Order: sequence, then structure tokens, then C-alpha cells
Amino acid sequence: MKDKAGVWIDHRKAVIVVVSSTGEHTTVVVSRVEKHLERSGDSPLRGRYESLQVPADDSRQRALTGELNIYYDAVVAALRNSESLIIFGPGEAKGELKKRLAKIKLAGRVAAVETVDKMTDRQIAAKVREYFSAAWSAKGPKYGRANAGLRGRSPRSAPT
Repeated sequence: MKDKAGVWIDHRKAVIVVVSSTGEHTTVVVSRVEKHLERSGDSPLRGRYESLQVPADDSRQRALTGELNIYYDAVVAALRNSESLIIFGPGEAKGELKKRLAKIKLAGRVAAVETVDKMTDRQIAAKVREYFSAAWSAKGPKYGRANAGLRGRSPRSAPT
């Protein structure tokens, strides 16, 4: 069995679960991205707002993009050896990761992209195991003769 992976991702962290014939391995990649930077000044307690104290919006956006690129490269490096993967998470990061994989010609490995809310590490691992066990069980019957499912009958209803 080749490695299968699932990744829950948002802009703050990615939880990667790799399922292989030797077992299951979980990796967490944390980003250093601060999405909403505070502007200094412009508060009665801090004094007057001065435009020279605040970096320009385009330079802040470039810094954010640079940090996200580093983050996505680390996630892709952890997923590179996987044959098939699912991507899920709450926001835009899953689509951005899929675009990054398409850019480096690895989008063919993406089996599914799903929107889910916040999850614990155990819930993420269970979702990945469940997804790939369902995909494996669809390839053949769980019990009975190996080719019984090919005849269109279940192994239990086959005449003996």
C-alpha cells in the first residue's frame, strides 16, 4: 500500500496525517502568519494617528504573501511522498494549497477537497482513516471469495 495523506489546513496551522502500511504518522506545521496586523496610533489612549507610523498596505500584503509561501512550501514538502491525499479545513487555505499543488504538477494526487470546521488532532486522524478505508473497501468485498463482487451478487447470496 502506498502512502495516503489527509491535511486539515487553515492560515495558522496544518495537521497532516499520513497513513501507510507501517502505520499512521501525524505532523503539525505551524505558520508564522499574522493575518490582521494592528495599526499603531489612531487611539485616544495612544495619541494621534500619523501616517508615517503605519507601513503601507502593499508592503504588509507582500509580507503576508511571503510568509504564506514559506508555510505552504513546508506543507507541500510533508505531502510530497503521498500517492493520494484529501484536503479539508474551514477557510481559503485549502483552495490556496490545491492551487500550489497544481502549480508544481501534484494536483492529480488530490482525491477530495472538503469544507469542515475546527477539529481536534484525533478527529482529523479519524476522518483520514475513515476516508481511505472507505476508498479501499470499495475496491473489493470485505469477506467471501475474492471475485464474488465482480458477478454483481454479494458473497452471502451466491448459491453454493
